[in-house]
This record gives sequence, structure tokens and C-alpha cells, in this order.
Amino acid sequence: MSATGYTVSAPPEARGGRSPERLFLVSPAFHGYHRSIAAAWAAQGFDVTVHCYDAYATLGMKLRNKGLLELPQKAGVDRTAARVAWDTGRAVAALRQARPDRVLVIKGDSLGEAFWSEILDAGLPRMLWLYDDLARHDYSMEFLRAVGPVLSYARSEAELLAGEGVDAHYMPNGFDPAMALPQVPRRDELVFVGSRYPNRVELLTRLAAAGVPVRAYGRQWSHHPVDRLRTWELARPDLPAERDIPLEEAYAVQAAAAGAINIHGLQAGHAMRTFEVPGMGGLQLVDRADVAEFYVPDEEVLVFEDADHLIELGRRVVADPAWGARIREAGRRRSHAEHTFAHRAAMAQGW
Repeated sequence: MSATGYTVSAPPEARGGRSPERLFLVSPAFHGYHRSIAAAWAAQGFDVTVHCYDAYATLGMKLRNKGLLELPQKAGVDRTAARVAWDTGRAVAALRQARPDRVLVIKGDSLGEAFWSEILDAGLPRMLWLYDDLARHDYSMEFLRAVGPVLSYARSEAELLAGEGVDAHYMPNGFDPAMALPQVPRRDELVFVGSRYPNRVELLTRLAAAGVPVRAYGRQWSHHPVDRLRTWELARPDLPAERDIPLEEAYAVQAAAAGAINIHGLQAGHAMRTFEVPGMGGLQLVDRADVAEFYVPDEEVLVFEDADHLIELGRRVVADPAWGARIREAGRRRSHAEHTFAHRAAMAQGW
């Protein structure tokens, strides 16, 4: 396969004495989630060929992306069509090379009509998995009716789609318990890993002002000069901050902290972090009361209602690690029993 693809074979115990079906998994490169998802589907008995449609792996691809797409877009020149054409052409070529029995597309937000026509014309069984809000995609209801089944990470959006005649199903996000984590030291502080949005800046700033130790991770928080240039921003919140870290290190950092803050904002469903933090033994402080669908509040995770409540909880988890340890262990048990990518892959087989 290309520099953006690889294959994960079904393990012998999952084959059941038969030749495995070939699944073509088309995924964004985002945080490498495709590796965990491919392994979960392989455990269901598929030989999984992965194509990351927005991974620009070679030096030439990186230079082309930066010079012909990113920089003109920053300068106000719309390069969306050029990106879609490039990503689509590579995805079609990878699909033809893989010759799969079925296709699972995750997001697919920069894949054009030619890619979907290739799948539909071949009559390949397919699924579209939206592990992000529907509003972040440009799909029409007409398209979603034709392409289904569609899996949504948000119950409300799955119900909305079903009401519009889409073959839609609710499948929450999950986490990978098999991920090997680097060793990181325990920290008596709260951490946040993720993008910088105004509501997140306000909460973390309030925590710091109240004397609760807190640290943010990500290029939009980092004070490093390279990150200031990469994000085209010079100003940064006055908070302790680190640069981008890979997913494995993010798992480890959140598990090692006194508590890991999960701030969703206006998202319809629960982000991967909802399951990652408790799954890897971290103590989660989350802003959504509906997390009760997955975890018991105050026993397996902590739910905060506003900044003052977060400050109160933050002070306690830093001062009373034994209390936090009981909650993090209960959250870990629940996550491993119900919320892994393997659980989600098994769920999807019914659709």
C-alpha cells in the first residue's frame, strides 16, 4: 500500500476456520486512532487495510500540502476543492489496490464524489462512522440516505438522522486498553489536553487564579516559539503549558495527573477523552451530567457544573489522593468492561 496505508490481519482465533473478509478502513490520521480501530475490527475476523486519507507522510506530500494548500488557505485563497481532489484521488487508488469485501469510512470529510461513486458502483457493503458532530461535515441528507448505515457518536444526532430516513445507529466513542504507554511521573496537578477554545481558557484561567495547579497540553497553549509560528498566533494564556504530545503520551499524562479535565463545550456526543481518561486509570473531571449514561458520577468520574464547582473538586483531588484513587479505579474497571473499541466493533457487526 501507499505511505499512508497498512494492513492488520485477523488473528487466528478470530478467523473461525474460514478465510477472513477484507475490510477497507478509510480514516483521518487524527491522533492515530485508526490503529486502535483497525485492531478492534481485525479481532472481529477481518483483514483490515487502512488508508489515512489526510495523512501526508512523505516529504514531497508535506511540502505540497504546506505550499499549495495550507499557506494559500491562510492567505484567504480557498483551496478546499484542491484538497478534496488530492485526497479523493489517493483514496480511490488505494481502494482499487485493496480490492475489499466491505468498506468502513470514518468521517471522510475531504473525500469527494468520485470516491463514493467507486464504492456504490461496485456494490460494496459500507458504513460511515461519524465520531464527531454532524455539523462539522458537509454531507446532505440525500447522500446519507444513500450511503448508510451511518454510525453517530451522539444519540441525539442518530435519532435526528433516523427521523430523516437515514439508516442511522448510535455508537459511542471508546478507547484502546492495549495501547502501550510511556512512563511519566505522577503530578499533583490537574491537566487538560486538547484544543484552545474560549470556554476552556476561561475555566483553566479560573483554576489557576484560585491556586489550583493546572497544566495545558497542545500547540495552541504552548509558549514555544515554533508553536506560536505554527498557529499564526503570538498571544497565549498565562498558564503552564506544554507542546503537542502523541496519543500514547496523552493517555499517560492524564492517568498520572491528580485529575484530567474534560471540557466538551457544545459537542453533541462524548469525545474519546470521556472513555480514555478513566480507561487508562485517570481521574476524570467532566462538564457533562449525561456522562451518567456511561459512568456513575461521584463513584467512577467527577462531574462539575461550573468554574466554582471545578475549583472545589480540583482542590479536593489534589489534597486527597486516596479519595481520587478509589474513583479512578472504579472508572477503570467500568471502561475495560464496557467501553473499549473492541466493544464498539462488536456492536457494529449487528448493522
